[in-house]
Amino acid sequence: MTTPRRHADNLPASGVPDARVFREAMSRLAAAVTIVTAQDEAGGYWGFTATSVTSASLDPPLLLVGISRTSSCRPVFRTASEFTVNILKEGHQHLARRFAASGVDRFAEGGFTQWPGGGAPCLVDAHVSMRCEALDVIPMGDHEMLVGGFVEARFSCLKDGPLLWYRRDFGSSSLFQPEADAGQLG
Repeated sequence: MTTPRRHADNLPASGVPDARVFREAMSRLAAAVTIVTAQDEAGGYWGFTATSVTSASLDPPLLLVGISRTSSCRPVFRTASEFTVNILKEGHQHLARRFAASGVDRFAEGGFTQWPGGGAPCLVDAHVSMRCEALDVIPMGDHEMLVGGFVEARFSCLKDGPLLWYRRDFGSSSLFQPEADAGQLG
């Protein structure tokens, strides 16, 4: 007999492991930095910085994006018919910071365009932009997971690597290059 699994949204807040330890452990997981964008019914652009993005399935092609329940963008993303995941490239730290800030016009500096036929904005010089059909929103603790069905991708020059978030700071794929003086293990 199998025990039914508990839904993550119904876990008690008390009695859980130390959140500081979990946060520190997760800071050691390097993640691509993205700006996730959508368009509201009035044509306004919305977006936020996210590192909680992952592929969920190849057949059909699906991805998941975590959005905080306290995000000012959340109502728009809950009702949008599509969204775009823009994977930032090295040198886009200023964009990541701006889209993580509150009370600023995140799209003020430009650099975004719409996909042919309209829809969610995409960053013109993103490492990669992925257009997704919004399929579902799954409650998950203090976040919600946006489920996107992959529609199409737009690639920029790939000479620059993706912008990464590692140990609470921005970095590049050079973080993972062996140091010249690092000796052999063994």
